[in-house]
Amino acid sequence: MNGKLHYLEIVTHDVDSLCTFYTRTAELQFNGPDGDLGGTRVAELPGGSLLGVWAPLRNDEGPLWRIYLRVDDLDTAVGAARDAGAEIAVERMSLGGGHGDIAIVLHGGVEHGFWQTG
Repeated sequence: MNGKLHYLEIVTHDVDSLCTFYTRTAELQFNGPDGDLGGTRVAELPGGSLLGVWAPLRNDEGPLWRIYLRVDDLDTAVGAARDAGAEIAVERMSLGGGHGDIAIVLHGGVEHGFWQTG
């Protein structure tokens, strides 16, 4: 497992306002909505990790922060999380545009993501 922070995701009902906030306060530069990532607007953070801001996709998904750790083998990481008591919230899912595959697990009342790059 690589374990490096690959992607920090913020889910919000006001994507444009939050992107403007981070542009003004942290001098981040966001791209336009990425259709391969569900309309997410993405900025690169110092060190090469990514920050994505997007709107909720589910009715029960409120504003939240979710990290995705980069892993070499997604299935192994999800299996280890399950063995450690995590509930699988989103099974392995392929993203378009060569972004790779992700999965989301719940543990300790927190959503955790794993990302295997393409």
